Amino acid sequence: MRRVLVLALCLIAAALPARSAEPPVILVVGDSLSAGYGLSPGQGWVTLLQQRLKEEGYGHRVVNASVSGETTDGGVARLDRALATHRPGIVIIELGGNDGLRGLPVSRVQANLGLLITKSRAAGAEVLLLAVRVPTNYGPQYSSSFQQIYRDLQKRYKIGVAALMSPEVALDLAYFQPDGIHPNARAQPLLLDNVWVQLTPLLNP
Repeated sequence: MRRVLVLALCLIAAALPARSAEPPVILVVGDSLSAGYGLSPGQGWVTLLQQRLKEEGYGHRVVNASVSGETTDGGVARLDRALATHRPGIVIIELGGNDGLRGLPVSRVQANLGLLITKSRAAGAEVLLLAVRVPTNYGPQYSSSFQQIYRDLQKRYKIGVAALMSPEVALDLAYFQPDGIHPNARAQPLLLDNVWVQLTPLLNP
């Protein structure tokens, strides 16, 4: 009787349609530069990333977990839940700009970014870190030390690092909104180009 029951269950399972595999997830954890602050829906580089993935034949799904005003402290506090919810294969980290604007200690920013990287890797995800520049309000030494954060993390964790804004964008006010901080719609495809170069190797492991 047991054999008959097992056989019947196997036949039923075979008759059911195969469950389609979930598309791999790219999780973007960032601040207003990735959240699309001041832009119309669909204009931000993260949305453009989803479009390019589709155009290039990739089946990845992009989840934008960016929050305007976010700091690395906030990113650390939110990451565990985001990882558990979305189970990403790739995590793009774009944080630090708001820390820099507030003049927070460089050591604290670096420690937080390192924690974001290790948490993401522990969850089985590849990591791409996006480097952001900060104004020279706190002096050239602070700005220089802040930029060194990303070089140190790249060397320590052997990860890809991309400058979200190239000098072409960062030094041209035509690419910025009136506040002079947030890139406008015209700049978004250029931001995506910078990310795409470093993201591609993670899409084709």
